[in-house]
Amino acid sequence: MAQYSRIEVANVMKETGMVPLFYNADVALGKKVLKACYDGGARLMEFTARGDFAFEVFSELNKYAIAELPGMIMGVGSITDAAAASMFMQMGANFIVTPSLREDIAIACNRRKVLWSPGCGSLTEINKAEEMGCEIVKLFPGSTYGPGFVKAIKGPQPWTSVMPTGGVSTEESNLRGWFDAGVTCVGMGSKLISKEVLANENYTGLETKVRETLALIKAIRK
Repeated sequence: MAQYSRIEVANVMKETGMVPLFYNADVALGKKVLKACYDGGARLMEFTARGDFAFEVFSELNKYAIAELPGMIMGVGSITDAAAASMFMQMGANFIVTPSLREDIAIACNRRKVLWSPGCGSLTEINKAEEMGCEIVKLFPGSTYGPGFVKAIKGPQPWTSVMPTGGVSTEESNLRGWFDAGVTCVGMGSKLISKEVLANENYTGLETKVRETLALIKAIRK
């Protein structure tokens, strides 16, 4: 069962401005990544459940977060149907992220008041998601659309909250482009938690990168 309501999760997304994305089948490694992100100031983590038995890994990571990392909000990404969403919510997922807009997932999450963020690529899809109760829309893939798309839709719909995933990096110019366009937060995967970091087990470096990126986002928003 979720520890945080969808409104609480949405507020933390807005406050911090960043959701790290991560997947690895190694639970021990996952805990180290999670701890490094937490120590760097991140308070959200999207576990992208793409591998076999990913539910077992998420279950262990979420138990670890609840026991050892107070205030860390664990969610699950790459969810493609309501059955998977329900299973991860039973394991305590606090938010569900999907690559596409699916009404069955919306219904399952809304029933439990769990935040869901669907991948959308058009104003029509965004409107439909909001009509189904979506708080923050995922723009996916962000690299295909870019900040210009966000700026354009925020004109007629200033109430729309957008989280681009894909095409987001830690560079100031990239982040400034997104936040100046009006995004609520950004989802960041390999540009933040790189293969090099994992291969070298450079968790101190990851902690520093997370801290610096959050500080940069805060400065850009001023």
